[in-house]
Amino acid sequence: MTTPRPTAELSADEARRLALRAQGFLGAPDRRSGVRGILRHLGAIQLDTISVLARSHELVPYARLGAVGRKTVENAYWKDTHAFEYWSHAACILPIEEWPHFAFRRRAYRNRPHWNHDLPDGVYDQVIKQLRSEGPLTATELGGAKKTNDWWDWSGTKVAVERALMYGEVVCVERRGWKRLYDLAERAVPQPLLHDELDDTECVRRLVGLAGRSLGVGTRADIADYHRLKGEQVDAVIADSGLVPVTVEGWGKPAWADPAALETPPRGRHRTTLLSPFDSLIWERARTERIFGFTHRLEAYVPKPKRVYGYFAMPVLAGGRLVGRVDPAREGSTLVAKQVTLDGPKAVPAVAQALAEAATWVDCTDVRVERVDSPDLREPLVRELARTIA
Repeated sequence: MTTPRPTAELSADEARRLALRAQGFLGAPDRRSGVRGILRHLGAIQLDTISVLARSHELVPYARLGAVGRKTVENAYWKDTHAFEYWSHAACILPIEEWPHFAFRRRAYRNRPHWNHDLPDGVYDQVIKQLRSEGPLTATELGGAKKTNDWWDWSGTKVAVERALMYGEVVCVERRGWKRLYDLAERAVPQPLLHDELDDTECVRRLVGLAGRSLGVGTRADIADYHRLKGEQVDAVIADSGLVPVTVEGWGKPAWADPAALETPPRGRHRTTLLSPFDSLIWERARTERIFGFTHRLEAYVPKPKRVYGYFAMPVLAGGRLVGRVDPAREGSTLVAKQVTLDGPKAVPAVAQALAEAATWVDCTDVRVERVDSPDLREPLVRELARTIA
């Protein structure tokens, strides 16, 4: 692909601020649109099984809006079929209006020749029949999710309903205690959206444009990663996606930006908050290092002796920078900062503020600091926390 001549030259700082605003961390959030507005704005909110302070899909709107109620978050996603769950960046909650634009992925799954799980004869049709007469249902209610206690050892029923989900015949309409609640797409998806009429090119063009607007500015790899597209898919449509080519100081690769974002310089209040490691601001490591000079890695699946920052280290955002990390836990009504990493003394007030607000959100009345990587900053952090909480 021949990259068109850039329409603008951005400094590294301008690109960082564009990204922050596009992701909802710079300027006053639109509280009237609430969690649903955040979902539409981001285009995808990643799901994950890990729950420390809360699950990641709850942490994402909290990071932007503050102490929004957790029940409010769940209702915003699932009530009135506002969203659906599907494979995007990973397993994600997606705005329901984007259902038609994932037709390309549903078609790819239907045409897939090989699967990791065998599908027993007749089970698929039985699952569809049961959902039609009794749904919505969980996999357990359909007849069982697993054959043994091994997480990967799915029952035939679970294989069938997950296959139907990928094909688009079935939709996850809610999560109940982390179990998917399945229903037929024909019943759950609004009729004007329930179609696969868009060809692959139109679907990908839409997702590339959405990714560019959600990122503010990004390289080809950034844009492809947002909804896990292939680089060549991005190349084929980016010229017609509505994004414009730009250069960014220090990036070393061509970039594309949302033209609407370039019209107004990013200004406003910066959010101070803990970030889920799965937050779309930082979910792509190379981009996070390029924009923030911050190396981020989820260590939940790293053997404990090899962890550097902790099991679920949450980066701390303040003043538009990533200024530290906190590995949190909860003990009753106490939020425990098991390990804190600070980017110098200036980070202490911001980390204290982020911890105090997070504690209030999860109904904790106290914060206990255990280990601080710079021992001389432990007492200043404890003092600042005491002042902030008081």
